[in-house]
Amino acid sequence: MIDLIASRITALSTPAPNRLQKLLQVLLRGERPYMLYIAFVVLLIVFSLSSPWFLSVDNFMNIGRQTTLVSIVAVGMTFIIIARQIDLSVASTLALSGMAAALAMANVHNHWIVGAVAGLGTGALVGLLNGILTTQLAIPSFLVTLGTLSMARGLAMMVTNTKPVIITNETYFAIFGEGSFLGVPAPIAWTLASTIVGILLLHYNIFGRRIYAVGGNPTAALYSGIRTRQVTTLAFVLTGMLAGLAALVLSARSHAARPDVVQGMELDVIASVILGGCSLFGGRGFILGTLLGSLIIGTLNNGLVLLGVSSPMQLVIKGAIIIAAVAFTKR
Repeated sequence: MIDLIASRITALSTPAPNRLQKLLQVLLRGERPYMLYIAFVVLLIVFSLSSPWFLSVDNFMNIGRQTTLVSIVAVGMTFIIIARQIDLSVASTLALSGMAAALAMANVHNHWIVGAVAGLGTGALVGLLNGILTTQLAIPSFLVTLGTLSMARGLAMMVTNTKPVIITNETYFAIFGEGSFLGVPAPIAWTLASTIVGILLLHYNIFGRRIYAVGGNPTAALYSGIRTRQVTTLAFVLTGMLAGLAALVLSARSHAARPDVVQGMELDVIASVILGGCSLFGGRGFILGTLLGSLIIGTLNNGLVLLGVSSPMQLVIKGAIIIAAVAFTKR
């Protein structure tokens, strides 16, 4: 009894761990994450020495705007890949969500809230469909989302016969595309907001712990009482909603919604997540790594353009760097 009381007194007298230190440990979580930071710094140095226009505030803000769509959607994709799934339909979901937002505003009082709800809701519905088909019918998510990729893109083209829908709501433009929050451009602000929500959900919420459990060992997670189907479905819904948010940002910036936008964007999203330290076998990944992976790809694209590298050579260089980076950060 005396030993028990003494141990409790010792535990109570031990100083609480530094919150900042714990936060840094969470943000830096991953296998050999320092390679990501080294790669990013090397890119910055190389392009700064190669182009006089690269190292400027305006160019960095431009990189932030250019990577907005990929970064927002990649936050959701992180949850899916950690859970041992994949979503190939995110680009088509974005296109369909943008059309839904524009059509809703065009036909319902032209109010930005109506457009936002329609865009986010459409993305969530596509995510829900992906989750239900994957978990309830036991169809691999690769095949499910390959099908919904085609379906969502086809619907986006059908609703207006492949024609763009013009948006005229100024408040919508200001909130999602052209305005700013505390001096931060709206697209970058939405990227930061998505990243913060992703960090809180994945690293500081029971939902995140269940995602890791489902991806790490689905059988053990099931026997421990976790509703693996529900958790996986919610990951798809979250990703669909973030694709809807990206659709709002894109349509607000372009003042219109088009059914043929961002074709192939899902490849950059998946590359960002894997480059950021996620494992395709599930159970491993962190949000900050995903954001950094997206920034690395965006910086690479921007720097190569400033150097005047041809488009085919850009693809070759980007692919080689992604392979090399993943090789250094693998298990």
